[in-house]
Amino acid sequence: MTARSTRGGLVARLTAAAFALGALGIALALGLSYLLPGHPLWAGAAAMACLAPLALALMRAQLKPMLSLFRALEGTVASYRDGDFSFSLHWPYHDQVADLVDAHNALGTVLREQRLGLVQRELLLDTMVQNTPVAMLLVGEGGAIVYANVAARQLLNHGRKLEGHHLDEILKQAAGALVEALARGGDGLFTAGEADAEEVYHLARRSFTLNGRKHELLLLRQLTLELRRQEVQTWKNVIRVISHELNNSLAPLASLAHSGAELVRRGQTERLPQILDTIGERTRHLESFIQGYARFAKLPSPRLEQCAWEEFVARLASQVAFRVAGELPRAPACFDRAQMEQALLNLFKNAHESGSPPEHVSLQVKPAPGSLRIEVLDRGPGMNDAVLTNALVPFYSTKRNGTGLGLALAREIAEAHGGRITLANRDGGGLAVALILPAQGV
Repeated sequence: MTARSTRGGLVARLTAAAFALGALGIALALGLSYLLPGHPLWAGAAAMACLAPLALALMRAQLKPMLSLFRALEGTVASYRDGDFSFSLHWPYHDQVADLVDAHNALGTVLREQRLGLVQRELLLDTMVQNTPVAMLLVGEGGAIVYANVAARQLLNHGRKLEGHHLDEILKQAAGALVEALARGGDGLFTAGEADAEEVYHLARRSFTLNGRKHELLLLRQLTLELRRQEVQTWKNVIRVISHELNNSLAPLASLAHSGAELVRRGQTERLPQILDTIGERTRHLESFIQGYARFAKLPSPRLEQCAWEEFVARLASQVAFRVAGELPRAPACFDRAQMEQALLNLFKNAHESGSPPEHVSLQVKPAPGSLRIEVLDRGPGMNDAVLTNALVPFYSTKRNGTGLGLALAREIAEAHGGRITLANRDGGGLAVALILPAQGV
C-alpha cells in the first residue's frame, strides 16, 4: 500500500457523500411520514424533492475541481504539443488524482530538461556549423534551399541569406565550374576563378530523408591552400626520389668504369664487352627515367590543328582497348594531336590499372556550347576523398611502381589548351575523368 493510498481517496470521499445523502433522505422521509400520517407516498415524494437540489449541489461541489483539472490537463497537453513545457498543475486533495497530477508534472519537468539540453546542443551545433570553413547547403525537394551556413552565403550570395531561394536561381550567378560539377552528380573536384584568383574546391553530396521528405546536403570545401602545401611537400619528395635514383645509377656506373679501366691497365680486355653492356643498360635506364620527368617539366606549347574524330579515335584504339560511348561529333576538334593522344593514353592506362573490366572502359565525347568534354569512364573502385584531393598533384601515386605523372601530365595538357580536368566518382562505381576544352582551342 502506497503512502498516498492511506490518505482520503476519491472513492471514499464520494462514498461518504452518497451515504450522507442517503441518511439525510431517510431521516427526511421519516419526518415527513410523521407529519403526513397515512400518506407514505406523498412523504417519500416530498423527501426526494427536497433532497434532489441538495444532491445536485453536493455533486457539483465534488466534481467542479475535477472538471477544472481536466480543462487544465487539456491545456497543458496542447502546450506540450506546441513545444512549451513550462506549465504545471496543482491538485488540492491528497487522493489518486493527485498521483496523476504529480506524474504529469514530473513528465513536464523531464520534457523541459530534455528540451533545454536539446536547445543547448542545437546552439552548439549551429555555432560549429556556422563557423566551419566548409560551405554547407541543405536543399529540399524541388531545389528549395532549407539551410545555409556563413561560408555558403559568402561563397554563393555575397554573404546574404540563402534560405528560401531556389538552388537554380543561386547557381545562375555562381561559377560555371560549380554548375558543371553539380550536373555531373557524385563527389568531385572543380576549379573556379582564373590565374592568381584560381581556387580548387571539393564537392561532396549526400542524400537523406528528413521528416518524410527527401533532402540533399551539399558540402563545398576549399582545397587551394592544402594543395599548395601538398605540392611543396611533393616537390621535396621528388627531389629525394631523383637524388636516390641518380645515386643508385651513378654509383654502379662509377664502379664499372673503374673496373674497366683497371682491366685495360692489366691487359685483361675479355670482360670489357660485358662491363660496357652493363654501363649502357644502366645509362639507358637513367635516360628513360630523366626523360619521363623532363617530358612533364618541359611540355611545349600545343600546336593546334583540326583533327577528325574517327581518325583520331581509330589511332587511339590501335594502342589501347576501349569502347566508344555514344556517337562521336561530326565536326573535327581543334587541339594538339600528339599531346591529346598522350593525355588520353595515360587516362586509359589508369582506367585499365584500376581493376575495371576492360569492356567497361569507355570514351565519351560531348560537345557543348563553347566547350568540348572528353571523358574516360571506368567501373573500377573509384577514389576516396584523400586520393581525389591529391590525384592531380604531380608525382602523387597510390601505385607501388607509379610515377604520379599520368594525371598530372593530362592536367598540364588540358590547361595548356585553355581547359581543365575534372575527376568524379560515378554512380554505381567507377571513375569519370573529363578533359574540358574550349570548342575552338586557344
